[in-house]
Amino acid sequence: MSITEKQKRWLKQQAHHLKPVVIVGQHGITDAVIAELEIALDHHELLKTKISAGDRELRDAAIAELIERTGAMLVNRIGNIAILYRANPRKRDPLALPRI
Repeated sequence: MSITEKQKRWLKQQAHHLKPVVIVGQHGITDAVIAELEIALDHHELLKTKISAGDRELRDAAIAELIERTGAMLVNRIGNIAILYRANPRKRDPLALPRI
């Protein structure tokens, strides 16, 4: 699934007030972190994650691994905070992305 720039901008606006739900600490990305991220994405669809890795390359690699293992999309990244989105069609009240 791909989203347009207009939809990405709308998702950034929706995520502005959110606090990080999943925090990746010094032990890196473990199966437990992925399991919690899966649960959070199923419940929220749009969330912030905080990656406490050493430098930019490590954070980029961690974000890429999170995206690959969960099937989420990167909406935005600022510093050590990444905004992830994954639609959940089974959710009772899903996020309604703006039309193209």
